[in-house]
Amino acid sequence: MTPQELRRKYIDFFVKKGHVEIKSSSLIPENDPTVLFTTAGMHPLVPFLMGEEHPSGKRLVNVQKCIRTQDIDEVGDETHLTFFEMLGNWSLGDYFKQEAITWSFEFLTKELEIPLEKLAVSVFAGDKDAPFDEEAFNIWKGLGISAKRIAKLSKKDNWWGPAGKTGPCGPDTEMFFWVGAQKAPENFDPEDKNWVEIWNDVFMQYFKNEQGAYQVSKQQNVDTGMGLERTLAVLTGKKSAYETELFTNIFAKITELATQPDLIISKRIIADHLRAAVFMLAERIGPSNVDQGYVLRRLLRRAIRHGRKLGIAGSFSHKLAAVVIADYREAYPELSQHKDFIIEQLVQEEEKFSKTLEKGLKEFEKALENLGFPIVFEVGNDESKKKAFEDNEKTKNIMPGTTAFHLYDTYGFPIELTQELARERGVEVDLEGFEEAFEAHQELSRQGAEKKFKGGLQDHSEETTALHTATHLLHAALRQVLGEHVEQRGSNITAERLRFDFSHPDKMTAEQIAEVEKLVNEAIEKDLPVTCETMTVEQAKAKGAMGLFESKYGDQVKVYCVEGFSKEICGGPHVEHTGQLGHFKIKKEESSSAGIRRIKAVLEK
Repeated sequence: MTPQELRRKYIDFFVKKGHVEIKSSSLIPENDPTVLFTTAGMHPLVPFLMGEEHPSGKRLVNVQKCIRTQDIDEVGDETHLTFFEMLGNWSLGDYFKQEAITWSFEFLTKELEIPLEKLAVSVFAGDKDAPFDEEAFNIWKGLGISAKRIAKLSKKDNWWGPAGKTGPCGPDTEMFFWVGAQKAPENFDPEDKNWVEIWNDVFMQYFKNEQGAYQVSKQQNVDTGMGLERTLAVLTGKKSAYETELFTNIFAKITELATQPDLIISKRIIADHLRAAVFMLAERIGPSNVDQGYVLRRLLRRAIRHGRKLGIAGSFSHKLAAVVIADYREAYPELSQHKDFIIEQLVQEEEKFSKTLEKGLKEFEKALENLGFPIVFEVGNDESKKKAFEDNEKTKNIMPGTTAFHLYDTYGFPIELTQELARERGVEVDLEGFEEAFEAHQELSRQGAEKKFKGGLQDHSEETTALHTATHLLHAALRQVLGEHVEQRGSNITAERLRFDFSHPDKMTAEQIAEVEKLVNEAIEKDLPVTCETMTVEQAKAKGAMGLFESKYGDQVKVYCVEGFSKEICGGPHVEHTGQLGHFKIKKEESSSAGIRRIKAVLEK
C-alpha cells in the first residue's frame, strides 16, 4: 500500500459514513498560543471541540500535517520523526462510542484487511474520578475481540486530558497490531513490544472543573488519531517508517551525494530534518533565532553537520528538498506553490552556516583540549576511543556555558548542536551557564521559547478573545499604512499580549507605528459590531475577505467582519463589539526573519 492509497482509503471510508473532508490546517496553530507548531489533528479544531459550530458540520475527517519538537535529539533511531501525518475523524457532539469503535474496527478489518487474530485493544480501567469504561469494553467484545485481548489500563495509558488544569477530557481506547514473527499470543500483554499501537479513539466525555471534579460534558466529542507513517510501516511489514516508501527517494538521493553512505543514523537525521524543514518553509517560516524559525534553523544546521559526516560536498539541502516536494506535491500542493521560497531559504541558510561550520568544529575540539578532556572524534570499535569516551563520562567532564555560548554567538551553533557534539564525546554542557550568558548578551532567552512546546488547549479567556480580535484590526491597519503587500505570517496570543508577524521588507518608522495605533484605536472607540458569516472560500474572496494559509481551508469557512474596517477568514474567538477591547498599544516592532517583521502589542484597560 502506498502513502497516497492509505490517505485516500481513510478519507473515502469516513466520507461514506457521513463525514466531511476538511483540508490539513497550517503547521502554525491559529487557536493554541501555547505551542509553536500543530502537534495533533485536534489542535486546529479546539474551538469546535469547545462548542463553537464548525462550518463543515459535526462529522469531520482529514489528514493533518504535524510537527513534534520534543524528541529532535532522538531522531535517528527507528521510531522518532519530527514531521508526521495524522489521519483523524471527529464527532462534534454527534455520534459517540458505539459508532466510533464500530467504524474503527470496520476500517481495520475490512478496508485494511487486518486479520482479527492480529488485533488487540485497551480501554480505561476506571478510578476515583471516572468509572471503568464498560461501554467500550462491551462494544469491542460484541465485535468479536476476545476479552483476553482487551486490556484494562489506568489513566496513564487510557485517558486523555485535560491539557491544562481544566477542560474537556475522557477515556480512550487504543488499537494494537501484532508485528511479531510468531503467532500472536492469546492474551494481550501491552508491555510486549510486538504489539504496536496504530490508532486511538478519544472520548471527550467529561469536563474537569477548577475544583478538580470530573463532570459529564454537555457536548461529548470523539477525537481519533492514526499515524500514517507508523500504520504504513506495520501494514507493509517494515520495522520502521524509514524503511517505507515515504523515505525511499530521499534516501536514494542522500546515497547518491554521499561518499560515506553507510552511516544510517546520519542518513535518517538528514532525511527527517529536511522533510520537516520543507513543510515549515512552505508555511513561509524563515530560519531565525526565535520561535518557529529557531526550530527550523536547528533542524537545518543539524542536518548540514550530518551531511558533512556522510562526506557530502557542497550545498545539498535544496537538492533533497526537491525530492521531498516531488514526493508530497500531490497531497500538499502548497509545497509546489512555495518551491522557489523553499529552495532560496535553504541555499541561503546552508551557505551561511557552511562558512563557519568547519571553523566551529575545530574551535569545539580546541575547547575540549584546552579543558583537558580526552578527545574522542567518534565512538566506534577502536578501544582507545572507547576508553577516552568512558573517561570523559566517569569524570563528569562538563563544558562551561560560556564556551557553548561562544560557539553559538561566533559560529552559529545552536546549543542543541553543541550538546550533541559533546554527548558524542562523553561530555556534558553547562546549560544553565549557557542560558545565563545568553540572557546577558541578548534580549530574548531561548528558554522562553522552549516553554511554548509544552502544549495545551486554547485559552478562551476574555483577555485572549479581545487580543484575537485586536489582531484583525492590526492586520487591516497595517495594510492601510504600509500597503496591500502586507500578509500575516504567523501570530501568537497569550493573556498578556499579542504577537503578529507580517510580510514587509523594511523597519517601520515611528510615524507609521503611531498611525497604525491611531487607526486601531479609532476602530475601537467607534464600538463597531463584530459579525460572523459562514460561506464558501470563493464567496469570501469575492467579498474581499483576507485569507491566511489558504491551502488549509475547507469548502466552508467563517468570515469575521468588523463593520467597515476588517473582513477576515478565521476560526475565532472574537468579541461582539470593538468597544470591549480597551486601548491598543504597540510595544515593539522588530525583525522576525528575512522580509518578515514582528509586532508585539497589548490592550490597556
